Amino acid sequence: MPGMLPGPQASCQRLLVLQLLLLLLAAAPGESRPPSAGFSLAGSWLVRSQDGSVALPGLVPGCVHSALFQHGLIQDPYYRFNDLNYSWVSLDNWIYSKEFRIPFDFRKWQKVNLIFEGVDTVAEVLLNNVTVGKTDNMFQRYTFDVTEEIRDMNTIVLHFQSAVSYAAQQSKAHTGYQIPPECPEPVQKGVCHVNFIRKEQCSFSWDWGPSFPTQGIWKDVRIVAYDICQLDYLTFTPTYVSSAGEWNLKIEAYFDVVSSKPFGGQVTVSIPGLQTQQMYNIELHPGKSMIPLLMNINKSITVETWWPNGHGNQTGYNMTVNFKLEGGYHIEKLTKVYFRTVELIEAPIAGSSGLSFYFKINGLPIFIKGSNWIPADSFQDRVTVDSLRLLLQSAVDANMNTLRVWGGGVYEQDEFYEICDELGLMIWQDFMFACALYPTDQAFVESVRAEAVHQEDQTRPFVTSSPTNGAESMAEGGVSQNPYDPHFGDVHFYDYASDCWNWKVFPKARFVSEYGFQSWPSFSTLEKVSSPEDWSYNSSFSLHRQHHRDGNTEMLEQAAIHFKLPQNPDPLVMFKDTLYLTQVMQAQCIKTETEFYRRSQSEIVDGKGHTMGALYWQLNDIWQAPSWASLEYGGKWKMLHYFARHFFSPLLPVGFEDDGVFYIYGVSDLHKDYKMTLNVRVHQWSSLQPVCARRVEPLVVKAGQAAPLYKEPMAELLRQCSPCTRQSCVVSFSLTAGNELSSPTNHHFLSSLKDAVGLEKAKITAKIVQQENIYSFELETTAVAPFVWLDVGSIPGRFSDNGFLLTEKKKTILFYPWKSTSITELERSLHLISLADIY
Repeated sequence: MPGMLPGPQASCQRLLVLQLLLLLLAAAPGESRPPSAGFSLAGSWLVRSQDGSVALPGLVPGCVHSALFQHGLIQDPYYRFNDLNYSWVSLDNWIYSKEFRIPFDFRKWQKVNLIFEGVDTVAEVLLNNVTVGKTDNMFQRYTFDVTEEIRDMNTIVLHFQSAVSYAAQQSKAHTGYQIPPECPEPVQKGVCHVNFIRKEQCSFSWDWGPSFPTQGIWKDVRIVAYDICQLDYLTFTPTYVSSAGEWNLKIEAYFDVVSSKPFGGQVTVSIPGLQTQQMYNIELHPGKSMIPLLMNINKSITVETWWPNGHGNQTGYNMTVNFKLEGGYHIEKLTKVYFRTVELIEAPIAGSSGLSFYFKINGLPIFIKGSNWIPADSFQDRVTVDSLRLLLQSAVDANMNTLRVWGGGVYEQDEFYEICDELGLMIWQDFMFACALYPTDQAFVESVRAEAVHQEDQTRPFVTSSPTNGAESMAEGGVSQNPYDPHFGDVHFYDYASDCWNWKVFPKARFVSEYGFQSWPSFSTLEKVSSPEDWSYNSSFSLHRQHHRDGNTEMLEQAAIHFKLPQNPDPLVMFKDTLYLTQVMQAQCIKTETEFYRRSQSEIVDGKGHTMGALYWQLNDIWQAPSWASLEYGGKWKMLHYFARHFFSPLLPVGFEDDGVFYIYGVSDLHKDYKMTLNVRVHQWSSLQPVCARRVEPLVVKAGQAAPLYKEPMAELLRQCSPCTRQSCVVSFSLTAGNELSSPTNHHFLSSLKDAVGLEKAKITAKIVQQENIYSFELETTAVAPFVWLDVGSIPGRFSDNGFLLTEKKKTILFYPWKSTSITELERSLHLISLADIY
C-alpha cells in the first residue's frame, strides 16, 4: 500500500522526537529546567541461545547473526552456502540481557518509560524479573511504563521466539480460510508463512535474496524519565494557500502529560531564513494531549521551494520550536523544513479512455525517473549512513529523481529520508506488505493500525496497492477487475521470453512502477563470497545463488537472441565473459524499454500513452547474487547503471523503427523550450570514420515533452549511406543547443550484433593520468567497439561512462574513486573488454 512522498517528508517532517538522543540539560537555580532525562541502552548486551550452549556479547542495535559473526563463531553469512548452513540460528529462541545502572536519580521523576525504537520481532520484555511488555511487530515503537519496576541497578531481559516458528504457529492457528502464499518457491530456499508475522518480508527469502530471519534489537532502546509531560512527536506540514498566495505550516505536538491537573505555557516557532517567528499560548491536559499550531509564513519573503533532482534546488529552512511551560520547564527542538507541494493527477485525457496518473510537484508535471529500493543488507545493523549515502548518490548520479521503497523490506532509517531530501530524491513509500494476502483477525489488524499510525504521513496521495488502477480501483471497491489496465494507475511488467529489443511488447501505460531483467554481478563482487570451484555458470554455487526459477537459463536465452554466447576454452575466462554478457543484455533491454516509456509521455496511440513514470526493478542488491539490480552489493555500478545515467538524462534523443521507418524523438525534462541541432552519424563496424553524417536544424525541443524530430525510411537512409547494410552499420545521434547544453550520444542497432559484419576485435589501450582526486583513462582503439567495459576489480568508485559504443579512435573516461587509490593500483586492477573479445 504505497503513498507518494516528494522528498521524504514522512520522516523529516514527522520528526520522531524520542528517536533523537535525549540530552540531560543542566539548569541553574531560577533558570529553565528540562522536563525529562534519559539515556540509551545501546552497546554491549549478553546474547544467549535458549539452552545456554552459546553465550557471547552482542551489540545493540544488532542481531544474533551479526553477534556470532563478529565473534568468529560463524563465517560471513553470505559466504557460499551459509544461508542454508546457518538456518539453525533463526530456528533457536535467543535471549538478550543487560545489567545497567541509572545515571541519574530516577526518584525525582514522576514517570519512567522503557522505549524500544525497533525489536525484531517476537519477544517478552522483563525488567528486574517482571514482565513489562511483549512485542510482535518489527515496525512499531514500543513504550513500556517501568516507573514501578526501575531500580538503581537493573537487569533487562528479552526472551525472543524464533520468527520462523512463530509464523508457523500463527498460520496453523488460523483455520478459517487459507491466506496465500504458504511458502516461497523451492528455488528461493526460504521458509514459510512470512505473511503471518509483521517482520521484514524478504527476510524469509525472496527471488533476489537469502533467508535470514533475524532476531535482535535492531534500533535504539533507552530509558526516559520525565515530570509533568513528555513531547513524544512533533509533526509539521507545509501547505500552499493559493487563494492567499502564501505558505503556512501546520504543526502538531503530541505530549504524554503526567501532571494531575492542566497547566499552560508558551510556544515560539522560528524560521530565521524566512524572517518568520510566531508565539502561541498553550494549555496541556492530563493524559495524551495534542497541541495544534498554525504558522503563517512571512509573505514579504520569497519562499524557495524544494525541487526534485534535475528540476531545481533542494532548499530547506532551519526551524526552532521552543516550549516554555509552567514550572520553568523548557523543551527545544531543531529541525529542517522543506516547502513543496505534491499532487497525484488522475483526470480524463483527450483521445483516451481511462484517467491520467502523474505527479505535479510545486504545480509542475514531473516525469518520474528512477528505480525500486530494497533493503541494503539482510542485517540492518550493517547498513551505515555512509553506505546509504553511497547508494543514494549513485541514484542521483544516474539522473534519477525518485525511488520506490518497496513493501517487502523495512521502513528505512531517518537518515535515509534526510539524505534523499538533501539530494532531491522523491520517495514512493510502500507500507510493508508484498506479494501476499494477510490475516484480518483483530490482533493482527490492531498491530498494523499501530504500525501505520507510527509511520504514516497523512498529507500525501495514497493508493491501495502497487500496481493499482488508482481512482478506478477505489471506485470498484478496492480491487479492480483488470488491475493491469494500461488506461489507469501504475502497472508492473515482466517478460523474459520475448525479444526485449522489440519495443512493441512493452505496455503503453500511464505509469510503470516495476519492470526489469536479471544480470549477474561482476566477478570481483562474487569472488568475495565464493571459492574457485564455484567459478562456472552451472556450478552448484551459481545455481544456489539464483533464486528466480530458470533465471540463469532465461538470461542466456535472452542474450542469445542478439549476441553470440561466450565459447572460451578457459573455464574462468568463460565464466567472466558470461557475467559480462548478462550485464550487456540487461543494460540494453532496460534501455530499450525505458526509452519507450519516456518517448510515450506526450502521445496517445490507439487510446494508450501519456506515460509519466518509469521505475525499473531494482536499484540495489541485498547480497552477492544474480538479480535485477543496477548496483551490486557494496555499490559497484553494473553496466545498467551507466546506461541509466544516459536514458534518464534530462535531454535525450531516442531512436526506434516502426514498419521500416526510422524515427528519432526528442525527450526533454527541461523547463523551457530550446532550439537545437540533431546530429546523425552512420558508422560501419569496420571503420572509425563515419560513412555519412547529417545535421538537422533548427529544431525546437519543447519543455517537459517528447516529440518526433526526425523520420526517414531505413532503406533510404542506408541507400544514402552506401555501402551500408543493416548488418554492417550502426547509427549514432545526439542533440545540441549551441554551447549551452547537449544530450548524451545515443545509438540504434540495425541488426542483432551476432549478425554484425566487419566487427573486429579492437585493441584498446588505456593510459591513466591522475588529476587531483580524479583519474583520467585515456583510451585509444584500433576499431569500432560496442559495449566497451572498464573494470578495476574491487577498487571502489565509478567511471564517468562505461559499457559505451566506441566509434572514435581516442576517448577519455574519468574515474571517481570512493576511497584513496593510485595509478599503480588502478593499472594492476584494470580489465578492459568489449563485445568482440568474448567471441
